[in-house]
Amino acid sequence: MSPVYLNGREVVARRGRTLFDYADALRVRLPTSCGRNGSCHECIVEVRRGMAALNPPTAAEAFLRGDFRLACQAAVADPDGRAVVEFAARRQQLRILTEGRAESRARRRQVPLDSGVERRGDGVFVGGQPAGPYSGRLLGLAVDVGTTTVALNLADLETGEVIGASSFENPQRFGGSDIMHRISYDGGAHRGELRQALLAGLNFEIGELARQCDIRRRQIYAAALVGNTTMRDLLFGLDVQPVGVKPYRSITETEYAAGIRSSTALNVGADRLGLRVHPQAAAYGGPLLGGHIGADLAAGLLAIGMDEQEAPVMLVDVGTNTEVVIGNRRRICSKGPTSSPSISSANHPC
Repeated sequence: MSPVYLNGREVVARRGRTLFDYADALRVRLPTSCGRNGSCHECIVEVRRGMAALNPPTAAEAFLRGDFRLACQAAVADPDGRAVVEFAARRQQLRILTEGRAESRARRRQVPLDSGVERRGDGVFVGGQPAGPYSGRLLGLAVDVGTTTVALNLADLETGEVIGASSFENPQRFGGSDIMHRISYDGGAHRGELRQALLAGLNFEIGELARQCDIRRRQIYAAALVGNTTMRDLLFGLDVQPVGVKPYRSITETEYAAGIRSSTALNVGADRLGLRVHPQAAAYGGPLLGGHIGADLAAGLLAIGMDEQEAPVMLVDVGTNTEVVIGNRRRICSKGPTSSPSISSANHPC
């Protein structure tokens, strides 16, 4: 019989078994919250070989393009043929750097702990509002939502210590490999699917991180989430179509310029966002620098303290999209994909 491969591991094909069944056989966990009936759209996998040996896509898979299928819907229809089926779980674990050079660590910006989460006696307060009894830990998440990779840090909000880190491949690839394709996809008939896939991946990874660190989800009272403009706005459920056309601005930038909002940052309840942490946790989306230069660059600037430097400093974010920021405490210039230079002061052109 023809074999089936998942992430390079082999199992014997059986007629009628779904790709989810093969993942079970190899003890590979795939995200799902619907009982495998195709309604949650979370178990997306990429079929690298043998698509013809599978059953035709079902109605539940209409939102997928190219070589992507739902593992619970795709079944091997011809195990006795010669076709080899190979698929990959999109929630692929990636190795991330958690320790840097000693001199780099020494230059880290020292900031006071002010997460908006505090313990008062036996109670926990989030943003000044009671959030239940203290259960032994006050934890927070720092999340960088990249176009290709999503990275998470789990931090103790009482000490500032990072107690866990993980990363996974952004599961939105079925909508395109770059931000412009994903903007186009989200403007079509399947708007919201990219957000749902990303949120499902995040919640799955939060559960894995909680298990590894021996903590409970309900001990997570805050989440700070950054990413380029498209990734941030997709996650928070905002319309990203304005980001794809000139002048390439988030609706939060337009509203900020019109005086409708005081910042391009986003503040919502974690339950409203859909994060599976404490229901009264706060979810914060970092502010944008402008255009496609998003909250991830803003976080980077804060981390290195460019606004405090006397000598010129350059920050380069080499990712799926590459952004460059140069400046010091007097002025800062930035340049990203499909954007004109953005500057901190009109009196100092780049």
